[in-house]
Amino acid sequence: MTGVDETARLPVVEIFQSVQGEGTRAGFPTTFVRLFNCNLRCRWCDTTYSYAPHQPAFFAAIGEIVEAVRRFGNPSVCLTGGEPLMHRGKSLALVQALSELPGVEDLHIETNGAIPLAPFVRLRQTGGKAARCLRFVMDWKLPGSGEAERMLAENLPLLGGQDELKFVIADERDFAAACALLDRFPTAALPLFSPVWETMPPARLVELLLASGRKQVKLNLQLHKVIWDPQTRGV
Repeated sequence: MTGVDETARLPVVEIFQSVQGEGTRAGFPTTFVRLFNCNLRCRWCDTTYSYAPHQPAFFAAIGEIVEAVRRFGNPSVCLTGGEPLMHRGKSLALVQALSELPGVEDLHIETNGAIPLAPFVRLRQTGGKAARCLRFVMDWKLPGSGEAERMLAENLPLLGGQDELKFVIADERDFAAACALLDRFPTAALPLFSPVWETMPPARLVELLLASGRKQVKLNLQLHKVIWDPQTRGV
């Protein structure tokens, strides 16, 4: 791994394989690396076990994490959390190491909009394998999350055509806010609208989407919550 300190250790919640539950890679076998800790506290968060007062399941060196991913042998890898990029230099080193792993064709990073994305996007600009396989799935927080004010608008122009911009829609106010943001900051990324199951019935979100006339927004349903009980971990 070029220039990466393989001994740097990170807090880990879980490493497992399943099928990707959402986005453009939904349904494909995927290896998930879930890092511990998050800088936000969204009201509707469904992974509260990934940050305090809970504890990480274990600490692992970057080399150990990469080896665990290699053993699963999936070409699709998802780095998630919590917020996987909040460990700064260590997060950057892990992303670089995973992107260089032979056999990895798609490395997508699930991140919120409150972490500066520029250092991680620069990995794609250096050429090499990261330029081909590295993608960002940015979960932009809306008013219903309670964290909308934490979003960094300077992240939006950094997203490219291979990336996804996800909006979790809790109610009609969130829907309007997502549409307003897309109008104000046109993006090359694919917009995804995902319902909060408890407060926004998917059928209602479809009605709003069709009525809005937006042809380039994708409805995003979480397959893992259909296949398994929504509280099931490691799937």
